[in-house]
Amino acid sequence: MQSIALVDFGMGNLRSVERALLQAAGDAGEPCAVTRTGDPEVIARADKVVVPGQGAFRDCAAALQDGIGEALREQIRKGAPYLGICLGMQALFDSSEEAAGARGLGVFPGIVKRLTPEPSAAEATAVAGEPWAGIKIPHMGWNRIAITRDVEGPLGVFAGERPFVYFVHSYHAVPLDPALVAATTEHGPHRITAAIERDNVTATQFHPEKSQETGLRLLVRFLNG
Repeated sequence: MQSIALVDFGMGNLRSVERALLQAAGDAGEPCAVTRTGDPEVIARADKVVVPGQGAFRDCAAALQDGIGEALREQIRKGAPYLGICLGMQALFDSSEEAAGARGLGVFPGIVKRLTPEPSAAEATAVAGEPWAGIKIPHMGWNRIAITRDVEGPLGVFAGERPFVYFVHSYHAVPLDPALVAATTEHGPHRITAAIERDNVTATQFHPEKSQETGLRLLVRFLNG
């Protein structure tokens, strides 16, 4: 039976993610033990790691300084499958506009940027004449994603599809290396990083646990991988 560390930063209710993982395990025929934990030693011993997130980047960054951050980096270094969800994806990068001076895991170079109701100068040039004024932030609800390149990990379950998934966020990751991006979505003038994937790391800005059957398919693929 594989062990899954569901990382608890002390922010938000992890129960919905835990339920989704257990349901996916049943669907996959892949028994697993899910442990909600903020203990670096438990994280370091797990077969796989899931890092969900609701809350502020600064609070997450502070939690990473208590040994959790190094346990996560070591798990990623040694090849343990990592699934980041929402803030669990943003935490992989260097920093966020949400919290000046706060440091993420730095696994991938890049910054987490704020979504704005109005387009940036570059976006405004690209979409001149489009009625983007006053789009709603946070980006909340169902939206369609596009897989932008070949992927072999959990996101490969969506190959050839453009599925609808559920988002709740006001910030999104902008990797220094655009090849890290595996899926995008559109919200007004913004092209949003919907998911990244590299080697043993998969992370989504959307919430698989809120995305019904589509999200469960991703979790099944993660558990079977």
